[in-house]
Order: sequence, then C-alpha cells, then structure tokens
Amino acid sequence: MSLYKVGKIVNTHGIRGEVRVVPTTDFPMERFKKNNKLVIVTKPNNIEVQIATVREHKQFILVSFVNMQNINDVEQYKGCELMVTEDLQQDLSSDEFYYHDIIGLKIIDNASQEVIGTVSEILPMPANDVWVVTAKGSDDILLPFIEDVVTMIDLEQGIAKVNLLEEI
Repeated sequence: MSLYKVGKIVNTHGIRGEVRVVPTTDFPMERFKKNNKLVIVTKPNNIEVQIATVREHKQFILVSFVNMQNINDVEQYKGCELMVTEDLQQDLSSDEFYYHDIIGLKIIDNASQEVIGTVSEILPMPANDVWVVTAKGSDDILLPFIEDVVTMIDLEQGIAKVNLLEEI
C-alpha cells in the first residue's frame, strides 16, 4: 500500500496533545478531518493514528489524535511526516492532479520539443501552484500552473508540455 505525504508535524501546541501541522496537500480540509486516519512516519515503525480534533491556527493546522491527549504522547513526533494511504485518495476531475503525480514529470518545451528538466517540487501560492523544475546545467525554473503555460500533462508517459514565459 502506497503512502502519500499530506503534512509535517513541526511542533507541539499546548499540553493537551495537539501538534502543529504544516499541510502539504491540495486538500487540507479533506485530509485533516475528525476521525480520519493518518500515518506518522517514524523509525523503525510507522504509527497509524486517528484524528480526534482539528482546528486552524495561523498558518498551521492544530491536530490531536485519539488516545494521545497529553504533550508527552506526541512530543516524540516533532519533525515527522504525516502520510495518507493510497485508498483514501479521492477522484479528481480531468484537469486536477495530485502533487505526487506531478513531481517527477519531465518538462518539454513546446517550441523546441526539448526536455528542459524535471518537476522537483510544487509551491502552493494564493493565485496558483508554481512548479519548480530542476533543469540540466542551469538554475531551477519556476513555472506557474496555468493554462497558458502548462498546455498538456500525460501521466502515463510521465511528461508535461509547456510554453516557457519570455524573460523581461
């Protein structure tokens, strides 16, 4: 069963077992709902947990887990990734994609038909996501995920075709 990253525990909050989570998912309100199950990635064994409470606080999501209602129960998980199992994914429309589907795609320039790099990261921004493309022999390229730039995505072939923005 595959696991997909949905957040990172960055700290504890208070003494009642809440943790501060920085979400790394397009669907934070779907992923972090009361009674949802998550996996805390730890060494040597991952821990499956169930969400007891959820609330937003500044740029974080504060989460507590069932049977972990004390700071001593959760302090050891600071810095750990939160994952969701593959079977919890929801169906997306044809123009929506999961981050894990996009990261790793080869990016092809529509004009030259050359591979310019690979998507290494996605930065969620207020207006639209920005893809960080690691290019061979040059600085990273930032591509906004908008219709004028990203013209085609083929997950089966592992490619995306783009129109590069002209530098000003």
